[in-house]
Amino acid sequence: MKVAIQMDPIAGIDIEADTTFRLAEEAQARGHDLFYYTPDRLAFEEGRITARGRPLRVKRVRGDHAELGEEAHVDLAEFDVVWLRQDPPFDMHYITTTHLLQRLAETTLVVNDPFWVRNFPEKLLVLDFPDLTPPTTIARDLATIRDFKARHGDIILKPLYGNGGAGVFRLDANDRNLSALHELFTGFTREPLIVQKFLPEVGKGDKRVILVDGEAAGAINRVPAAGETRSNMHVGGRPEPATLSERDREICARIGPLLRERGQVFVGIDVIGPYLTEINVTSPTGLQELERFDGVNVAARVWEAIEARRAGR
Repeated sequence: MKVAIQMDPIAGIDIEADTTFRLAEEAQARGHDLFYYTPDRLAFEEGRITARGRPLRVKRVRGDHAELGEEAHVDLAEFDVVWLRQDPPFDMHYITTTHLLQRLAETTLVVNDPFWVRNFPEKLLVLDFPDLTPPTTIARDLATIRDFKARHGDIILKPLYGNGGAGVFRLDANDRNLSALHELFTGFTREPLIVQKFLPEVGKGDKRVILVDGEAAGAINRVPAAGETRSNMHVGGRPEPATLSERDREICARIGPLLRERGQVFVGIDVIGPYLTEINVTSPTGLQELERFDGVNVAARVWEAIEARRAGR
């Protein structure tokens, strides 16, 4: 197949951890042709969805991992698959790319389906499953957030559309910084905040479960660094092997059919203790760590799902 990958600049990625690199590597091994472009090179041109980028070959050589061909101006309708793989923030630039890629629906399989990526933000889709999630409030109004803190005492406060652990604060029962943090956040963004009851189980890890076409493929545990609340690997969280608990399987069984129906082929969910906290559909990570711990080629399973969907179109 002809495969285009829309991602952040490839030069600086960590080939031992980057999920997009692993997906590209597996695609190449399966005989697919790769084309790489960054989201700022995506365009709508008089009815066509185009991109300026380069043919790509990848190799697992640190510092020399991407061989790029001559720059080309392509019509993405001529590709079999387009991967939507740039990292958040989930801002208007990101949202615009989903609108443009959605216009390829009749000719090209876009993974994950951009219409539902746009309508399934990580911290909002979980609201459809209140019995699986910790107590949660989404608000910009300080009085509403104060009431939530008064009810639950120990809380997590974070930007609704943040990512990678940035801007995540724990405010325990004795903390006096809520007003100052609210002033800080609302001073530079019009977006609401999300507040959740603090889950002490996070000290034992925040489990990342990978789902492929709605089915659980495995899990890793991300353990916070000493003195940290956040377990994201971007901020020092340590990946460890993990197994799927009965509760994890229950969560996956509940959300899996919806994800599959809505074209979310590759998804990473976050589970702390018995609670589902996020459903990551924009650019999930953790694939390489999972493969190393479990010794299973999960990237091949992803491509098998994509190939089957493409064959069925």
